[in-house]
Amino acid sequence: MADIGGDDNVVVIGLGRFGGAVAGSLQQLGHEVLGIDIDPKLVQEWSERLTHVAEADATDEDALRQLGVPDFTHAVVGIGTHMEHSILTVLALVELGVPHIWAKAISTKHGKILASVGATKVIYPESTMGERVAHLIGSRMIDFIEFDDDFAIAKTRVPRGVVGQTLAQLGLRRKYGVTVVGVKEPGKEFAFATPDTVIPENATLIVSGKATKVEKFAATT
Repeated sequence: MADIGGDDNVVVIGLGRFGGAVAGSLQQLGHEVLGIDIDPKLVQEWSERLTHVAEADATDEDALRQLGVPDFTHAVVGIGTHMEHSILTVLALVELGVPHIWAKAISTKHGKILASVGATKVIYPESTMGERVAHLIGSRMIDFIEFDDDFAIAKTRVPRGVVGQTLAQLGLRRKYGVTVVGVKEPGKEFAFATPDTVIPENATLIVSGKATKVEKFAATT
């Protein structure tokens, strides 16, 4: 196995729907990715898409050590259907000294156990996606991401009543408590917003602020 450990490189364990999507996206973003799975069919499938793929039992510290996993600073555990394997894999990564471990959880109880054995960040993909869909239904928002501290970033259609005015004239931060980060018009490049930016019709806005205030702004008519 080539030496690919390093700050910009990630080991992804479990190449199912979630782990595979993470691994593929990381590689597209320019990271070196080592994908590991115990299923030979998944390993074969991802060997055509990832530069580095290995078939191994990730609960086995010796197997992970032979693959150079201790040299990685970031690991993603995408095992979801086998809770025991997920927990033991996180424990093995902790024992090997991997400092940043992100792990998928399928329930609150599963997540608490992962955190207790050393997972740096616990991810609840189904819950997160459900919350995003709930925010998008019935609003002008195209996409919505909420962070742990109630801060959110949304991609939203231009609300009625703001077209043709500059951001300075609108005073959106004072009125709604949100900041327009940028504007994307059809057929044009994304532009970061300034106080002199005029809000065009049929554009997409990138807006940030507290989640409730971003939602309120997106709902304005």
